[in-house]
Amino acid sequence: MAFNHKHLIDITEYSDTDIMTILETAKAFSEVNERAIKKVPTLKGKTVVNMFNEPSTRTRSSFELAEKRLSADSLNFGGSSTSTVKGESLIDTVMTLNAYKIDMIIIRDKHAGAPYIVTQNSPAHVIDAGDGKHGHPTQALLDLYSIWERKGSFDGLKVGIVGDIGHSRVCGSLIPALKIMGAEVTVVAPGTLLPARPDVLGADHVSYSLDDVLPELDVVYMLRIQRERLEGAPFPSLREYHELFGLTKKRERLMKPDAIICHPGPINRGVEFDSYMADHPERSVILDQVYAGICVRMAALYLLLGGADNGLSA
Repeated sequence: MAFNHKHLIDITEYSDTDIMTILETAKAFSEVNERAIKKVPTLKGKTVVNMFNEPSTRTRSSFELAEKRLSADSLNFGGSSTSTVKGESLIDTVMTLNAYKIDMIIIRDKHAGAPYIVTQNSPAHVIDAGDGKHGHPTQALLDLYSIWERKGSFDGLKVGIVGDIGHSRVCGSLIPALKIMGAEVTVVAPGTLLPARPDVLGADHVSYSLDDVLPELDVVYMLRIQRERLEGAPFPSLREYHELFGLTKKRERLMKPDAIICHPGPINRGVEFDSYMADHPERSVILDQVYAGICVRMAALYLLLGGADNGLSA
């Protein structure tokens, strides 16, 4: 299958056709993941480095599982043992990895732009697994997959992204991805959790009231309050934030009957949600998103590395 991209670091470089190719390939890999034997030889002989210079549980485990199920060889690199902690530059670290003759680097880093620097200093394929406040393209793709599975189409779909917009790398990829696919996007937050220029995000609308927009939304995408990235006190208390912007059982009456709830995880119960909404059997697709992460990352690895079609459609 021809796929004319070498890297996945900026979702705006992908067309709606490219994104649908990833989603449809992920759907095929979903069937692989339902088998008794979940491993296929598609990327046998390929070497993938997981360079996580910032803590991660969900994203890292999802990539590692995707690599194993495609039979790729994985090298986990980063954390407290990484050479960059010992003073080596990112470029020197990448040059060392190049000497191993690897095929792909998956990088997560607290510094925005780190994945791009890797592409400029390595012949390997590169996937951005989250960089600073900039972007997180595979998270956006798994979100799209989860929405597509439930809604069937993006055309005219009204999506509200609620919460810590200003500190979110998820927004940096999700908003443009939704726009590419034809959705209408509203960002919802108190002014203190929005960037100074909300229009640069590319959303269609900005709202300071969840109650005002909730009746119009087909998808309610809640963001985690990133307390580790907050400067100062952007709102009086978490309790007040929950009262004004939390998705609660009381607020469900404002929602469309078929509206769904997404969240990139990990969730803060009692802040973004109450437990009733977080675990809602009809509306919440949060666990579906976790599963979609494996399928979408398998698809991205397969398409970027030009994997063999053995086992994909068997």
